[in-house]
Amino acid sequence: MSVTATGHSYVDVATGARLDAWYPSANDSIEPARSCLAESLGLVRGEVISTTIADLSAPPTDTADAYLRLHLLSRREAIPHGINVDGIFGQLHNVAWTTAGPVTPERVDQLRSLVAEQGHHLSVTSVDKFPRMTDYVVPSGVRIADADRVRLGAHLAEGTTVMHEGFVNFNAGTLGAAMVEGRISAGVRVGANSDIGGSASIMGTLSGGGSEVISVGEQCLIGANAGIGISLGDGCTVEAGLYVTGGSVVTLPNGETVKARKLSGQSGLLFLRNSTTGVVEVRQADSSRWGGINEALHSSQ
Repeated sequence: MSVTATGHSYVDVATGARLDAWYPSANDSIEPARSCLAESLGLVRGEVISTTIADLSAPPTDTADAYLRLHLLSRREAIPHGINVDGIFGQLHNVAWTTAGPVTPERVDQLRSLVAEQGHHLSVTSVDKFPRMTDYVVPSGVRIADADRVRLGAHLAEGTTVMHEGFVNFNAGTLGAAMVEGRISAGVRVGANSDIGGSASIMGTLSGGGSEVISVGEQCLIGANAGIGISLGDGCTVEAGLYVTGGSVVTLPNGETVKARKLSGQSGLLFLRNSTTGVVEVRQADSSRWGGINEALHSSQ
């Protein structure tokens, strides 16, 4: 599959490094043009670019290519793992994202002085290879309490809520309405009507050196301060405060013990710690006790 898009890019004047690229949706009638104070002060230049990716199953080849793929993910034109982003870090420059525009980190002090001469204050929101998603793409039907915690390349399905402590990395996100109060690591996909509880954590790959990318099925609940290093099927619950890694020893209802990785991807499981013995147990989940996310809470209207 190939794709072509016209966008606008900022380039560092001194080095010629391409700092970013913004691609309006094909449904937008606006011209791909932007302006920023860093450009008017001569530190960066803006230019209109045309980018063609001949094969989305092949790795990105340059910065413009990488940014277009990140846009496709955040605009829901591709789902996590639906396109190749292998080696994307090597195609992106580390950028100081400022209120006056993107610049290389080495230019921040110069920019700060120039901005001060204009009577303004400079804030640096982050120094990273990935910008905030909302500075480039704002998907419909979502709520994001803290935009700093959602990277460009995150995929947020309609009806998703990302609360203040929630975090969504690139090439990761939700496939349906979901509550995100914890961390969704790069590559992780979360199914519809699942809740990632406050400060909960999802590892990117199967813990213990595995290469299996972690996923969470539909109608799952990962309790506050809990976490997983295994995949969950549909209708699973992890008790608040419990971290289940691939190497965690869990006790089955029949008394047998297994490593949690043996249960990775299975549906209808409840993971909890026995408050008397401290043993991690797995039981059949009671679906009647977890009714899914609150629909009214996830309305973006």
